[in-house]
Amino acid sequence: MPTFRFTTAGESHGPALAAVVEGLPAELPILADEIDRELRRRQGGYGRGGRMRIESDRAEILSGVRHGETLGSPVTLLVRNRDWANWTEPMSPSPVDSAGDDEAMRRVFFPRPGHADLVGALKYDRTDARDILERASARETTMRVAAGALAKRLLAELGITVGSHVVSIGGIVANLPAELPAELNAASDPSPVRCLDPEAEGRMIDAIDAAKRDGDTLGGVVEVVAHGVPAGLGSHVSWDRKLDGRLAQALMSIQAIKGVEVGLGFEAALRPGSRVHDAITLDPAVPRGGGFGRVGNHAGGLEGGITTGQPLVARAAMKPISTLMTPLGTVDLRTGEAAEAVRERSDVCAVPAAGVVAEAMMAIVLAGAVLEKFGGDSMTELRRSFDAYCAHILARGAFAG
Repeated sequence: MPTFRFTTAGESHGPALAAVVEGLPAELPILADEIDRELRRRQGGYGRGGRMRIESDRAEILSGVRHGETLGSPVTLLVRNRDWANWTEPMSPSPVDSAGDDEAMRRVFFPRPGHADLVGALKYDRTDARDILERASARETTMRVAAGALAKRLLAELGITVGSHVVSIGGIVANLPAELPAELNAASDPSPVRCLDPEAEGRMIDAIDAAKRDGDTLGGVVEVVAHGVPAGLGSHVSWDRKLDGRLAQALMSIQAIKGVEVGLGFEAALRPGSRVHDAITLDPAVPRGGGFGRVGNHAGGLEGGITTGQPLVARAAMKPISTLMTPLGTVDLRTGEAAEAVRERSDVCAVPAAGVVAEAMMAIVLAGAVLEKFGGDSMTELRRSFDAYCAHILARGAFAG
């Protein structure tokens, strides 16, 4: 069965980052400008570091697209690192004359608490943590967002949209409207912290400024919402086919994400069932739910691992970034002596950008679920199957006959 698959490659300060995306049907309109728009969104947000001023990410499409349309073959994307000009010797794939100069090679012997530096060095038997941090870096999410842009384009052809906003930063929680804007990104993107609450936005910015002065970092929570998702994606029949499980894994795989919840999430464990479950109604305004609606959406659009036709809602909690300008204690990988952790150029807060990455991962999971259920080697075939299914669940459901 066709499905959406992707893999990324490349190091943070290497020549380029790459992604190969498989499973896209033929006839899907794709333009590099659309991918670049998502890449710019990932680079934005208050609290980002100096790297964002160096890079100006642009995607090159190397395969799988001809004259603005997919061919059905794998799509290869490339984003060049402009900072590579400053790292040609330290990150050279070939041996270099100055290999014996630790400073010139920018070797890292003081692993950062909270980062993959130490555990990666142990696993891969490395003394220089540079060999680990280059790939563990969140720079890798550039290609997730690029691949996610293709997934978003596929979903948009079927009337499915994915957006996000920031719920909290550094313990400052936004006061959210009772109903989120239909065009979520259009409402959240103009905010420097992608927050829908102007009062909380100001306090978040102040908190980021204070953390920067203190040499510290801040985390937060983002919420991702998909509209137009039909009932019936995912399955209850096996653990690895449950869409909530797949979505949680995808979001947890994002660098620095330490918690994921769907719908009401952890709050559901604190309430009685009568205040958790969403009563079912007849609602012709929800045709993609088979004409069945819900009173509320505490389930976050998922029941039993299957989408309900309600908006799909998930939250991801991002820990503060591991690189501190006032570093914590660590151990020298060469000698075992106490030391201060390395200071790598980094952000103070990357929560707004994490929302954009989370959108990409949700879109990728949904694109895979759509292709698994509806198949199709071309967009014409996929749309025919998708439209027929949506019409069928409405006709056989609440309004049969």
